[in-house]
Amino acid sequence: MSGRNYYYLVAGLPDLAMEQAKVKGTLQELLIELKQYLHPADYRLVERLFWPIDHGNMYHLLLKTGEPFKSGGRFSADELEEEIKNPTRLPVYVARFVHAYKNNEPLWPDLSWEDQLTALYLNEMCQSPNRFMRQWFSFERNLRNVLAALTARKFKIEVSKVIVGDDEISKAIARSHARDFGIADEFPMVEKILQVFETTALAEREKNLDILRWNYLDELNTFNYFSIEVILAFLIKLQIVQRWIALDPKAGAEIFRRLLNDLENSYEFPKEFTK
Repeated sequence: MSGRNYYYLVAGLPDLAMEQAKVKGTLQELLIELKQYLHPADYRLVERLFWPIDHGNMYHLLLKTGEPFKSGGRFSADELEEEIKNPTRLPVYVARFVHAYKNNEPLWPDLSWEDQLTALYLNEMCQSPNRFMRQWFSFERNLRNVLAALTARKFKIEVSKVIVGDDEISKAIARSHARDFGIADEFPMVEKILQVFETTALAEREKNLDILRWNYLDELNTFNYFSIEVILAFLIKLQIVQRWIALDPKAGAEIFRRLLNDLENSYEFPKEFTK
């Protein structure tokens, strides 16, 4: 933790989220607000949550897919075009990806280019100097690796070809034939993931996986109240909400209400902040 607290900002998060549910583009207004009030070092952590927007834009520019450019990233389309030609401002791992793609040298030959970029991002975030970020992205990488391994087993694909990361849990998932990959002690969530994977209805499975993510975020912030970690968790949850609103408005509305209830019930604000 940085030791910095943002009392007024955290107290205002539910209101900001309500605006996001009603008006398109207000996530950008929220980010402008955060940039104004957060310490620069903390805002850099916020920015890293949205690097995948730049990933997607750059991927479509590289492959010339014709997909529309998405707002919310750090770079404009013209800036990304220049960075693709001569990377100078891109994060090191992204520049590495661009070099690999332009030279047709896959970093993980069995993964799609899009998945390779995602893998690089997860690996980068797992080394963040911020403990919350390390723990969250390690969890996310573990979850994705377990799901990839289970899918590989189902379709008789070599598991080691779909696993990313060189940490001990990733290595264990890649080589183990045990039901739980032998990682239950290091990654207790594996049993719940195994149960969710057995769900035949795809939408229900995805919803249950997001519930696991949601609950883990709450667990990480058990003793955090007004710190940057609370804001980071809120933004991750907001991304979950937005995804469900796009996929299933009814499910998205339910998850959105849960987000508001969580925030309203989780903090006991000092009197001066609730007048």
